[in-house]
Amino acid sequence: METVSYDRTVTLRSGFDEAVAAVRQALADQGFGVLTEIDVQATLKTKLNHDMERYLILGACNPPLARQALDADRSVGLLLPCNVVVRTQDDHVVVQAVDPGTMVTLTGLDAMRPVAEEATRRLDAALATLS
Repeated sequence: METVSYDRTVTLRSGFDEAVAAVRQALADQGFGVLTEIDVQATLKTKLNHDMERYLILGACNPPLARQALDADRSVGLLLPCNVVVRTQDDHVVVQAVDPGTMVTLTGLDAMRPVAEEATRRLDAALATLS
């Protein structure tokens, strides 16, 4: 079975907190706001007494693009906001953003293509400033 990539990833050699701050700024510079934040490490420790590496999920949203996507298909809200993960791995920090092209793949709607392309362009620009 062929593995399909659904992420856009960069690896950083910085501290975790510095990486999170840089990711927030890079997203903001591309018109994304962070609507949600889930500290997975803290949640699993509190709820399950499970220890894991630092792992943060940021729910990023670009309002004009979100509106275009929702105008094309109201159910696409299931895929919004765009999740961006910041996590430690060994001695570095991994930053992963969901590939907006998944909106086109999952919905099968051509109307979603320009939205996904613009979101991809902006997320790639944000990630490029980090590496």
